[in-house]
Amino acid sequence: MKLVCSQSDLNTNLSLVSRAVPSRPTHPVLSNVLVQAETETQRVLLTAFDLSLGIQTSFAAEVTTGGEITIPAKLLNDIVSRLPDGEITLEEIASETESPEGNEGLVVTLTTTSGRYEMRGMETDEFPPLPRVEEGMALCLPVEALMEGLRGSLFATSSDETKQVLTGVHLKMEQVGENDHTPLLEFAATDGHRLAVVQTVLGTEEEAENDQAQMPSEEDSSESELNSTALKSLDLTLPARALRELEKMLGMQGAGETIALQFEQGQIVFQGGEHRLTSRTLEGQYPAYDKLIPNQFQRQITIERRGLLSSLERIAVLADQKNNIVKFTIDSVNQQLELSVEAQDVGSGRESMSAEISGESLEIAFNVKYLADGLKALPTPDIQIQINEADTPVILTPLGGLKMTYLIMPVQLRN
Repeated sequence: MKLVCSQSDLNTNLSLVSRAVPSRPTHPVLSNVLVQAETETQRVLLTAFDLSLGIQTSFAAEVTTGGEITIPAKLLNDIVSRLPDGEITLEEIASETESPEGNEGLVVTLTTTSGRYEMRGMETDEFPPLPRVEEGMALCLPVEALMEGLRGSLFATSSDETKQVLTGVHLKMEQVGENDHTPLLEFAATDGHRLAVVQTVLGTEEEAENDQAQMPSEEDSSESELNSTALKSLDLTLPARALRELEKMLGMQGAGETIALQFEQGQIVFQGGEHRLTSRTLEGQYPAYDKLIPNQFQRQITIERRGLLSSLERIAVLADQKNNIVKFTIDSVNQQLELSVEAQDVGSGRESMSAEISGESLEIAFNVKYLADGLKALPTPDIQIQINEADTPVILTPLGGLKMTYLIMPVQLRN
């Protein structure tokens, strides 16, 4: 195998796939990245797989001799990222020494204008292939819709591995209404203390069918039709780790592009341009989160989001000293919202700002981090805060634009 490519192309694509390399591999070959050079297409494919998350990408190169080899991912990434801009020649050569396992060693050289590096590689026989979805459903989704959903939900997932299903984002396809068959994709994430739900419209039914016509087929294109069965079948939970990598992958796509999604029980595949991501789905029943959202509210606050977030971040300096709690005093008479923190043996803080308030005055408290996370995720200049009582769920929603609901549970105030 011999190829010539640019340092920037190799570095960018290597950085992307390396995130699927396990920190504690169950087999030595999993700590490697699979490098495949194709003379016919003059492209290089890079693949990493930890048996749960897999990432594959490709880029153009001058391939003199085709072939494939696996190379230690961290070592390769560390070297390439430090090389200067310019061309890199990557070549597999015969080794004069045996590998530590007693086999004939595989050696790859990286040659640049500044020097030459050698690394031991491994045969590709034991590198597991990325999963393929042969008989599942297929959809074509706009990049913008996926990005909106991920930005508005990923932050609310749980980090507690004992509640595995909560460590992911639940994806569900629905229709806007009984008479409107426009597909709608819903993202939901909760850690038990807060809940984020985002609904993104995927365009008209006609647009969806046109997108679907461009889907890459496997064997039978009829399996890839966007129909009511496919809409109802998309009801699964994906690991947050995989979706964070998907978010990075989406960032490399152009505006207006689409992502091909293929899924079946236990497995999902995202294909966008030259990038491919595969992931297992999470097992377990996702909570019926829609039942947690109240239908009516006694109090409503309309307020400027950035101003509230700035005040919260300033006052959080004191809140962090003790219990991470901030108190809201809602003054409906003077149309004022006051934020206050009392940190014993440290000090106190207090800020107020004007707001449009309907309903009676109230004192209520929140976890600063949970509240700040929600305010950062809401995409509009102005937001609404809807409240019933000091011990019932509170809803934050953007005014206009994206349909997003952020539910946060208040903290009990002690007199």
